[in-house]
Amino acid sequence: MVQQTHVRLNDGTLIPQLGFGTWQVENRDAPKAVEEAIKAGYRSIDTAAIYGNEEGVSAGIRAAGIPREQLFITTKLWNDQHGARNALKGFDESLKRLRLEIVDLYLIHWPTPRANLYVETWRAFAEIKSSGRAKSVGVSNFQIAHLERLLGETGIVPSINQVELHPRFQQKALREFHAKHGIATESWSPLGRGRAMKDPLIAGIAARHGKTPAQVTLRWHIQNGFVAIPKSVTPSRIVENFDVFEFELSRDEMAQIATLDNNRGRIGPDPDLFT
Repeated sequence: MVQQTHVRLNDGTLIPQLGFGTWQVENRDAPKAVEEAIKAGYRSIDTAAIYGNEEGVSAGIRAAGIPREQLFITTKLWNDQHGARNALKGFDESLKRLRLEIVDLYLIHWPTPRANLYVETWRAFAEIKSSGRAKSVGVSNFQIAHLERLLGETGIVPSINQVELHPRFQQKALREFHAKHGIATESWSPLGRGRAMKDPLIAGIAARHGKTPAQVTLRWHIQNGFVAIPKSVTPSRIVENFDVFEFELSRDEMAQIATLDNNRGRIGPDPDLFT
């Protein structure tokens, strides 16, 4: 099996650069999909309370038969459980559904700024990390203003920020903020929900390498130092997405893909408005 690369988080924890995303994977389909992913070489599995598939993810992990210490499991707190007491309760519920005593990474799924509770929630996350039940804690979909407030009011830097990031929405200012403060960047929808696979520039680069557009796009994430979590329930596609560690994009090809950035490229919700 190809040995994949890792990113070291600011607390010293290593996270695989390529993980298996489970958004929109039904609970009944999750066991098989997760088992296939682990068999293909993935060692990082990403789920969330709102996905409704933590039980299925757990079943897939157990079916794969890989020792727990070789896996990196991420889950997330949903928006209706912000606030210290609710966050601690939500974490306990996720652990129960996952049938785990510890997760490797726990994330605030969205800042939901209108509720004005994400700073209080973040303090609860620091408590969870101190307890040892989450090796690392971080956030998801936080923008610069949200991160500045967390740092300013708590002094506690998230290990990672999982955000929408793909060739047509590259989040350069946010990435610069991450780099300045030692926050790792993790990409959800790294293929832009399939749009990257239809891009002629990426298709041309893929043809030169004898790879698929999806593989080229994921390689772009890897070479930029991001963590990426592509999702699929198709066994062949799961295997294909993991086969990105034995080729390299040139500096010129990386620069070409960088030109695809578009300030209107967002396909998910606006974190300032989403509740």
